[in-house]
Amino acid sequence: DWSARGDIGPGHAFAWPSSPAAEDASADRPAAAATARTAPRPMAPAPINRSPSTPDRPAAPSRATVEPGPSPSAPSLRNNLSAPGTGTNRSALDAASRARTLADLEAALRSFDGCALKATAKNLCFYRGNPQGRLMVIGEAPGREEDLEGRPFVGPAGQLLDRMLAAIDLTEADVHITNVVYWRPPGNRPPTLDEVEACRPFLARQIELVAPRFVMTLGSPAAKAILGTIDGILRVRGKWGEITAGALKVPVMPTLHPAYLLRTPAAKRQAWRDLLAVKLALETGEHGEPR
Repeated sequence: DWSARGDIGPGHAFAWPSSPAAEDASADRPAAAATARTAPRPMAPAPINRSPSTPDRPAAPSRATVEPGPSPSAPSLRNNLSAPGTGTNRSALDAASRARTLADLEAALRSFDGCALKATAKNLCFYRGNPQGRLMVIGEAPGREEDLEGRPFVGPAGQLLDRMLAAIDLTEADVHITNVVYWRPPGNRPPTLDEVEACRPFLARQIELVAPRFVMTLGSPAAKAILGTIDGILRVRGKWGEITAGALKVPVMPTLHPAYLLRTPAAKRQAWRDLLAVKLALETGEHGEPR
């Protein structure tokens, strides 16, 4: 069982030492609590001197307390990837739309110069796995090992991902693995919004061409890029969403990134629940409604 093996603990090396950082910030609750305990307490307001002849009047009832309004509904995890985002490159849209096969799309990416990451990376990391995998797995960005080999998820985080997939009876022949950007960011930093937007038309077209039954995103940056949510991964993981890519609508399960699991073994229980939900969906064709 990948979730119980001792060789995938926090001391294991991984490819992205500085990413994804959002999980660390969201999960670092003890540090936040310690800060709250050591922060100075606000001073109590000074007492109000009342004249003896002025009677105390009862405080007016708070409207918010007496008549609470309905709580805001949770944001919907739905997103149209094919809709141009802010600053989307027109040449990227045109190049992606002309691709009729994954080979066409890869050729378009190799000739595309609209993403600044291409100038500093060694190789394009397009995908690995089945060109028509029933499950599409989407991470954040290539790391050092991926950049050298030209394939996504081949470093320690990718090796853990393979064990996670094997635990629900999936192999590379069943899945299509890629990232939201196709080139390694310098120093393994997170990709910028502009870099994600530059690659977005190609990713939307890739999803169309693969036509997976389900998508699983890994980590906070991927969930935000794919589902358009502003919530961190610990808030959205385990909740089914849905994306539109062209005429295709695909259910999406966001879960934790393997690199985060290498650093935080206790979180593997959460990821395991997400994997079981994906396994059940693949077996039955049914899944929860997007919230």
